[in-house]
Amino acid sequence: MALDKMRIVGGNRLQGEILTSGSKNAALPLLAMTLLTRDPCELTAVPDLLDIQNMIKILRILGVDLTFLNHTVNAQTIKLNQVEAPYDFVRKMRASVLLLGPLLAKCGFARVSMPGGCAIGVRPINLHLKAFEALGAEIELKEGYVEAKASRLKGAEHTFESVTVTGTINALMAASLAVGESVFHNCAQEPEVFLTGEVLSKMGATVDGAGTKTIRIRGRNELKGFRADMIPDRIEAGTYLVASAITEGELFLRGANAEHLGAVIQKLRDCGAEIVEDVSGIFVKGKKLILPLEIQTAPFPGFPTDMQAQFMVLLSLARGRSLVHETIFENRFMHVAELIRMGADLKIKGPEVTIEGVQKLKGAPVMATDLRASASLVLAGLVSEGVTEVSRIYHLDRGYERMETKLASVGADIVRIMNQPEVEK
Repeated sequence: MALDKMRIVGGNRLQGEILTSGSKNAALPLLAMTLLTRDPCELTAVPDLLDIQNMIKILRILGVDLTFLNHTVNAQTIKLNQVEAPYDFVRKMRASVLLLGPLLAKCGFARVSMPGGCAIGVRPINLHLKAFEALGAEIELKEGYVEAKASRLKGAEHTFESVTVTGTINALMAASLAVGESVFHNCAQEPEVFLTGEVLSKMGATVDGAGTKTIRIRGRNELKGFRADMIPDRIEAGTYLVASAITEGELFLRGANAEHLGAVIQKLRDCGAEIVEDVSGIFVKGKKLILPLEIQTAPFPGFPTDMQAQFMVLLSLARGRSLVHETIFENRFMHVAELIRMGADLKIKGPEVTIEGVQKLKGAPVMATDLRASASLVLAGLVSEGVTEVSRIYHLDRGYERMETKLASVGADIVRIMNQPEVEK
């Protein structure tokens, strides 16, 4: 199999400005929400990523009339061709489960293949399904597919067993066309959930509490179309903040929203980085001395699991011992072995990684295993002695728009090597 690689020569200090892309994790549910109405919908600042492209392909297969040009999506769903999201597309992207709620609410039936994507542990779809059942749906698992049906969903009260971003969003989308009011407890509080509630309100549903632990939503018989601007991608911005911190750089992340990155910004300051928050973006200046930290991942507004791998690179160069405790996913340390190949001193014990800071990392051929692990290996390459080649960067392309172009524009020595044969290590 021929795959692209990223080649990085480390040692360059990053300096300049990077424009923050729109949020992938906000755009995906909003794309799914176009199924809820027959009216035209417009989404702006949509990032051009593999996950976005795959969602668009699925929507077109379902029958959505959709264009994607210059980061703007125009979509209208007059009549669906089918209510099944096929395996060949769904297997590439976990977020395809977001199609279940809108299809079930709009059509009374949905058949979606069990989702695929990054192999970073169990993301229990049962949290979604229990919410649908509370709204009156019947659920069956058949031959790798989820089948959900209901003549008409009805408002209900439901408590999520654990916090789930996509589960919360899926339940809100389903409830937006249900009869009566629904109340959801233990909801995710991420900015993407707040945006979902905001857009559903524009469409005509009555939504109260989006972005808090309890959300009330009153459904409508029909919903209107919407126009929505994407929020900035907080994980992309956080990744580039770390890139500046580890290279003693000076970067301005234009468009980044500091309110969405509170925990990340605080930890960077605790490490010694200088950060200035501005209405137009975030400035970060890295320092030679990196201080050790303890980090525990948690749902928003806590420290995001999607930034754990990137911070592990930063802490690998800290003066002293750091500790990272992962509480969200049980298999999110696959980047550790690759970082050890580059000279990091890391030890895994259950859900924790102990990090002893080293003076330098060394370039090596490494392999990406998931989206955020890919980003961490690129960051390690930026600060390593010599050459680093990161293979399987299709993971990276799922969530970072033109990463090599953005980093090169601020001084990184990084290039994409196209269509290279994959070699076993």
